[in-house]
Amino acid sequence: MGPYNSNLIEPLVALIAGVLIFVRPALLSYIVAIYLIVVGLVGLGARF
Repeated sequence: MGPYNSNLIEPLVALIAGVLIFVRPALLSYIVAIYLIVVGLVGLGARF
């Protein structure tokens, strides 16, 4: 396994994204895009 623990990072990113969407709903598309990029990078990082 790589230096990142996806079991810890993914829920934290989801929680932060959820709070930001709750506070500023206009940020939804940006937050979803950033979330998907982060999850993808963490997933790829765990493979290499």
